[in-house]
Amino acid sequence: MSKKETISVQGTEITVLSSSKEGDYISLTDMANAKEGESRAADIIKNWIRTRTTLEFLGAWEQMYNPDFKVGEFDHFKMQAGLPSFVLSPGQWIEKTDAKGIIVKLGKYGGTYAHKDIAFEFGSAINAVFRLFLIKEFQRLKEEEQKQLGWSAKRELAKINYHIHTSAVKHNLVPATLTPQQTSIVYASEGDVLNVALFGMTAKQWRDKNANLKGNIRDYASINELICLSNMETINAVLINEKVPQKVRLIKLNCLGKKVY
Repeated sequence: MSKKETISVQGTEITVLSSSKEGDYISLTDMANAKEGESRAADIIKNWIRTRTTLEFLGAWEQMYNPDFKVGEFDHFKMQAGLPSFVLSPGQWIEKTDAKGIIVKLGKYGGTYAHKDIAFEFGSAINAVFRLFLIKEFQRLKEEEQKQLGWSAKRELAKINYHIHTSAVKHNLVPATLTPQQTSIVYASEGDVLNVALFGMTAKQWRDKNANLKGNIRDYASINELICLSNMETINAVLINEKVPQKVRLIKLNCLGKKVY
């Protein structure tokens, strides 16, 4: 597991461990704490896992997603389910069946974790309302992650051809005798060639029009606009290297933007 986050469900902090390979695992230990407190968490999980209904659900999940699951051992547990003498811990379930849907972790984030499918099912052992809030908060967490991922992807996309463009500006348009302040004006001017060609306004015009927003014009661009902008940076760099005047480059880039949209 590579990423740890927490969600709050009816006042209880619940740990979520996520990775691109294993998926999302939610702490059953934290969930059980919401019902009886830390002293009884392990007992609640054991009582839940030993029932026939739970075992059938776990077995079905493992057979669907885990090719290494030992069905024979699972059948043995299922036959004993319901007997007064039958006891089963998460560790025993994992050891005997090679189950993947439940894991037991030691150390800082120790406890019993389950894949989100199984954790949602365990939520019913707390109560129906808790289960619904758990699903709601988990979905909210995933939506926030997607928003963050989309923002990062947009920013990375905008950087793809940035260095190609600035290099062309540096070697063709910035005289060696300019001060740093004068140099920044040249770069800004060429940045605005792209802004005007695609967005129809300079960076300053956008800021004046959107004084209540943070960031700059490109922070609010769509994925399609950033793809187009990235292509424009490459094309403008080529035109700069070919000594094409800025006015002519602006017209060519604006025509490119119109073709895309």
